[in-house]
Amino acid sequence: MATFDHLVRAEFAPRNTYLNTASNALLPARTVAALQDAARLRAEGRSLDPLFADAEACRAAYARLAGVPTRRVAAGATVALHTALIAASLPPGAEVLTAEGDFTSVLNPFHTRGDLKVRSAPLERLAESVRPGTALVAVSAAQSADGRVADLDALGEAARGHGARTYVDFSQAAGWLPVTADACDYSVTITHKWLLGPHGVAFLVVPEDFGDLTPVQAGWVAGEDPWDSCYGPVTELARSARRFDSSPALLDHAGLRASLELVEEIGVDAIRGHDLALADRFRAGLADLGRTPVPAPGSPIVSVPGLGARQPELAQAGIQVSNRAGHLRASFHLYNTRDDVDRLLDVLSG
Repeated sequence: MATFDHLVRAEFAPRNTYLNTASNALLPARTVAALQDAARLRAEGRSLDPLFADAEACRAAYARLAGVPTRRVAAGATVALHTALIAASLPPGAEVLTAEGDFTSVLNPFHTRGDLKVRSAPLERLAESVRPGTALVAVSAAQSADGRVADLDALGEAARGHGARTYVDFSQAAGWLPVTADACDYSVTITHKWLLGPHGVAFLVVPEDFGDLTPVQAGWVAGEDPWDSCYGPVTELARSARRFDSSPALLDHAGLRASLELVEEIGVDAIRGHDLALADRFRAGLADLGRTPVPAPGSPIVSVPGLGARQPELAQAGIQVSNRAGHLRASFHLYNTRDDVDRLLDVLSG
């Protein structure tokens, strides 16, 4: 079996110091090749059957990562669209509890309903803020802005104690943190970050009984037999979570299949150990510089207050990071090395 380092060297050859996976990941070489093959298939007018097979292979691969049966996984394009499906399931006046400053795609569809009671609490106090009458708690497993990790065990316990459902976004976690889909009622993830895929695919995990969801966006792919559901109303919805699908972005799934194969080949535990070691090295170096990041233990995302304005300077030096609300955000993934961390620290030290 190939080693971690061998696999990574075979797949990635960045031309700069790329520390921005929390925005989007580098594509593995195998993914680039799969995308080229898929585009060539389209250009040559061959059957699309292999691309539809890629979409189903991606669904199955994500189900394995999430630890659930494939029939519980729906595929779409964005987190926001899946959140809108969750929001549409709530009755008027239902209370939704969210984390302060969470990513917009997890929040906005609840606000735009206009007839829901949406309130927020600090991430660290989210579990204790669940109360009688709370219908749903929506939160990211890891915060996009600063990498703080939610206590999903405490949140799940509090929600069950008050009869509330939970909706968890694993977009900044799936790929380095195990996806515990069964610990929440609904969960979602985008795949162009820690799962190394192209833009354009997101997965939603639903309960066995579909919870309270109605497939309000159902198109032809939501039919039990999609090719017999192309004209007129769908006569039979899929008996699986595919009833919540939107039409697949076939080229994106072709690339994502290769990316998910790599994640499974390396293993989430190995990726997590690698990523967290680099993040901790950066935190230690920041301490030597007299800088204190936002506390986010156990996260590969490190956000440093007061340094966001240096992002253009770092970009000029060939180091890709993000400026988020004045904070410098660096995020470390399997293609990064200790040399990358040290180079960032060297530039920050002047």
